[in-house]
Amino acid sequence: MRWADALDGAVAPTLTRTQIEAMLADLGAALMNVVRGSTDLAVARDAATVLVAANYRDAVAVSRSVVVICRDLVDELCPTREGQEYERIRDRAVLAAAEFAAGFTAALRMAALAEQEATLVASLAAAQEAEARRQLSEARFAAVFAGASVGIGTIDVAGNVLDANAAMAEMLGLPVEVMPGRSVAELIGEANIGYAFEELQRMLAGESDRFRMETEHLRPDGTTTTIDLSMSSVRDSAGQIAFLIGVAVDVTERKQLADRLWHDANHDSLTGLPNRGLFFDRLANAVPPIGVCYLDLDGFKEINDVWGHTVGDRVLRVVGQRLQSAVETVDGLVARLGGDEFIVLVEKCPCAGKLTEISEWLARALTEPMEVEHHLVSVAASIGTVFLDEVPTAPDQLMHAADTAMYRNKATGTRFRQR
Repeated sequence: MRWADALDGAVAPTLTRTQIEAMLADLGAALMNVVRGSTDLAVARDAATVLVAANYRDAVAVSRSVVVICRDLVDELCPTREGQEYERIRDRAVLAAAEFAAGFTAALRMAALAEQEATLVASLAAAQEAEARRQLSEARFAAVFAGASVGIGTIDVAGNVLDANAAMAEMLGLPVEVMPGRSVAELIGEANIGYAFEELQRMLAGESDRFRMETEHLRPDGTTTTIDLSMSSVRDSAGQIAFLIGVAVDVTERKQLADRLWHDANHDSLTGLPNRGLFFDRLANAVPPIGVCYLDLDGFKEINDVWGHTVGDRVLRVVGQRLQSAVETVDGLVARLGGDEFIVLVEKCPCAGKLTEISEWLARALTEPMEVEHHLVSVAASIGTVFLDEVPTAPDQLMHAADTAMYRNKATGTRFRQR
């Protein structure tokens, strides 16, 4: 099974190979229906949740799964890779992969939060019991405190650190021995004092008993750690605050994974440009007036036929880079729609004349031949433009208008040569 082979090496010690293949067979069938369009996209998110529950929690697992969805499932459903049905299946696969990536990130977060919550509950229970049965409870609390993989710290009512474990010190980038007796403000540092510190002051004043937030912490070495922090107050038998206890989870890798998955789901894998989905999202939130330039490379199929897809892919990457450079001064967004089609969005475009000027910049950016794989390749593009005073309520109509304008201007023949 291709999916099982792709995930080989991504650790899942709770399952045997036979169990893995059976699970992936069921998930693969469900995803096939999603890509085919016969079931809802939410099924892809559910599939990712099942994968995380089976202990596939590494970035390799999701990246390889995305390849299976976007390549293997598409090839199985449409082996000819041509025509409108192929385009529909491919677009549906991209959406399914995005839902799968989002579901994977959400499931990872829930797993991390469950571990954090369990640690916090255990720490609070041990700390509160210490007030009534000190000798036995303190031994338990010390064991939880020292051995936890998450950061744990206690703070007195004056805002000074009573104690902190090694995991907490590591997150803050400080030696554990320097933390007791220091004020929280001093340990956090000026660069990090903000909402978390305000919430901490409210707790010390007795205005709240608990808060939770995700915060960025700038460490002394200049690196940044993303921390999921929970703080709770522990009260004595008289109802007064005895001390505060905090539990911190380093979610830096999870956040980086989420950012990477979002990028992969919203950008073209070949050129790195924004894809169709991100373009429409930016269009919906664009600041008017807006200008749109729709580009189609002339004769690109012949480049692929004569020199192969490796040369063709390289040409597309260079075209994307040149288009980005051409509209850099107007903060234009360049996206690849698929194949040899690109689109440019210009926000706050002053007038239709300016949009015409921008389209000329784009055309000139492609005039200089490019050397690719020892071939000298020249390309040209047909460009259609649409200028609007307001953001369109029906983006599909805008795309149709731009597409129509482009085909009216489409040149005949292909301009490239080999040296």
